[in-house]
Amino acid sequence: MIRFESDELKNLDTASLQLLVPLHGVLMGKEIVDNWERVEQFQARPDDVLISTYPKAGTTWMSEIVDMIFCDGDAEKCRRETIYNRVPYLEFRIPGEPSGVEQLDATPSPRLVKTHLPIKLMPDSFWEKNCKVIYVARNAKDVAVSYFYFHKMVKALPDPGPWDKFLDDYIKGDVGYSSWYDHVIGWWEKRNDYRILYLFYEDMKEDPKREIRKILHFLEKEMREEVIEKIVHHTSFQEMKNNDMVNCKTIPNELMDQSTSSFIRKGIVGDWKNHFTASQNEIFDEDYKEKMSGTNLHFRMEI
Repeated sequence: MIRFESDELKNLDTASLQLLVPLHGVLMGKEIVDNWERVEQFQARPDDVLISTYPKAGTTWMSEIVDMIFCDGDAEKCRRETIYNRVPYLEFRIPGEPSGVEQLDATPSPRLVKTHLPIKLMPDSFWEKNCKVIYVARNAKDVAVSYFYFHKMVKALPDPGPWDKFLDDYIKGDVGYSSWYDHVIGWWEKRNDYRILYLFYEDMKEDPKREIRKILHFLEKEMREEVIEKIVHHTSFQEMKNNDMVNCKTIPNELMDQSTSSFIRKGIVGDWKNHFTASQNEIFDEDYKEKMSGTNLHFRMEI
């Protein structure tokens, strides 16, 4: 279990965590890359359920939904632990705490697993064991805004600088996990090769009950209508924002300073319009059109 209480962590220089280094063309935290052999050799189990996203695309939201499904809609069972202990983050590594791999090795089946890895870096064992994967994709503009605020809050990430600099870095893929385009397209193109349910954040916001039914069908589970309603309520934005088991307020300020920005901030579609200038939007749209030209993957920038 991760408790963020070790002496090593309390004396940690966060600058050491902020260094991004390339691994097979993808920028990731140096701590993750240093532990890569353990991640690459991770042994999946056939009943693992993987929740994958590019950062800030609804990972925690989907994690809470799936955990609640596995708890048969019992909200109290979902409060048994923090979300990062209930759904361990596969590639996570920080000094003084168990790595994601160590957490998962100690977790009984069935396990829920979180990752932000692009599909080309996924451990082979997930495909060898025919694991089910739920992928959530969110439109590129809202991800950019959310990722910017996340960088301002999380001390283990590089300083994003002003918004215009961060947006430029994001467009170029010079951020953690690199290109949003490569990530969403990579998973999209393989969605029929493996057991992957590819969902969209915008669809979840528009009609969460409909999307939860898709998840239930994919997981081969049945639930009464009133239980589905309970899951919709428990995983609504306001409920999650007030739930200390998911809002990450258990993480110390030295690592995540929520006085700067809340971990669960707005959770809306179209917030990018409050941040992009007309010029930025024009430049982004031109780049977006070029990078998305070879795919049939389409996003809604507003609903």
